[in-house]
Amino acid sequence: MTCLFGGERIAVIGMGYVGLPLAVAFTNQGAAVTGFDTRKKRLNELRSGRDSGQEFTPQILSAIHIDYTDDTEALAACDVFIVCVPTPLDAEGRPDLSDLEAACQSVGAALRAGALIVYESTVFPGVTEDICIPILEKRSGLKAGQDFMVAYSPERINPGDQKHCLRTVTKVVAGHTPAALARASRLYGSIVDAGVYAAPTIRVAEATKLAENVQRDVNIALMNEMARIFGALGLDATNVFQAARTKWNFHPYLPGLVGGHCIGVDPMYLAYCARQTGIEPSLVLTARNVNDSMPGFIAQQCVDRLVRQHGPGGQRGRRVTVLGVTFKENLPDIRNTPARALIQKLQAFGIVPQVVDPWAEPEDVVTQLGVPLCPDDGIEPSDGVILAVAHDEFVTGGWQLVDRCLGGVGKVVIDVKAVLDPENMPPEIDFFRL
Repeated sequence: MTCLFGGERIAVIGMGYVGLPLAVAFTNQGAAVTGFDTRKKRLNELRSGRDSGQEFTPQILSAIHIDYTDDTEALAACDVFIVCVPTPLDAEGRPDLSDLEAACQSVGAALRAGALIVYESTVFPGVTEDICIPILEKRSGLKAGQDFMVAYSPERINPGDQKHCLRTVTKVVAGHTPAALARASRLYGSIVDAGVYAAPTIRVAEATKLAENVQRDVNIALMNEMARIFGALGLDATNVFQAARTKWNFHPYLPGLVGGHCIGVDPMYLAYCARQTGIEPSLVLTARNVNDSMPGFIAQQCVDRLVRQHGPGGQRGRRVTVLGVTFKENLPDIRNTPARALIQKLQAFGIVPQVVDPWAEPEDVVTQLGVPLCPDDGIEPSDGVILAVAHDEFVTGGWQLVDRCLGGVGKVVIDVKAVLDPENMPPEIDFFRL
């Protein structure tokens, strides 16, 4: 790969799990990069060489130079803008484009003739051309396709995955015009070894991101529903799935708690635009409901076993240790984590949750989940354990760690991730796994 930037300065808008890898990659290729974010705390930690997302080590961050800023005036010196801001759901479960629209205003104010703007934020088809471009044109007084170029490239970052990363995953790119597509393709081709796939339109590229994650959500929901059915039949669902995987066309999706930035959000973006066309996305929404119901299902499994051990109402006041509250293993991020609903369900049943997670930030757990994070050396004996996230520390600790969390009689263990070997289970444990 060769550097194609010349004297251009690239602004990456949003220094999260999508924007930071882009900024680092372009800097490593010799580009001058401005990393823009409105979160002063995030900027300060990056300036100090620390990434709370733990995607990059201090050694990597301190060895490169990125101009981190929250000053919109600094964007005026930039020629390329890559927008990677969050596009979450609002309180009603509808797309929330407020951060994206704010980014368009900031970029529009900084635009000058010849600029390229690329959007990576997840949206439903039509947002880039029907919402973003009009904001850019009104704010700048310039015309898209004539004075500046616009492209879209759906982010495919899988946090914590060093194998499937920015460099190794094919980059889908689409342009508002053929010239925009060509320029954006050259831009990404300089940092992505796996190459660039040119989508025919921006709307196709926008829909691609939704299709990828809705498929995952539906398949995981199917596995969750089957796991519940097999469990009700007295079967170990893990054993069933392991046997089924011996067939060449059985896809190895696994049941479990579903959260994070994509799977829990993207289906609702597709559902929103489907309803705009008069289509009711029944399968998409059913799958979402199944996955959203899993924290309650897990909590109910814990309650049923505590009652079985201690009699009616036997769950009340019982301490249950929850191992893992981040949305994914070996990551510190707890945004959109299903652990929030799990903890709330346990509390509603009168259970006292004791949260243990070596990856999560204590301050974030208190702020977002409303419970304190228990240090490893402060674990109190519990009546039950729910292994919710398969952090390496928990998998390595295995039954020895679980047994250390338990105390007394009538002990309950719920293995959500099916990482504990039942053959090595200590005695007198009421065990359930998905």
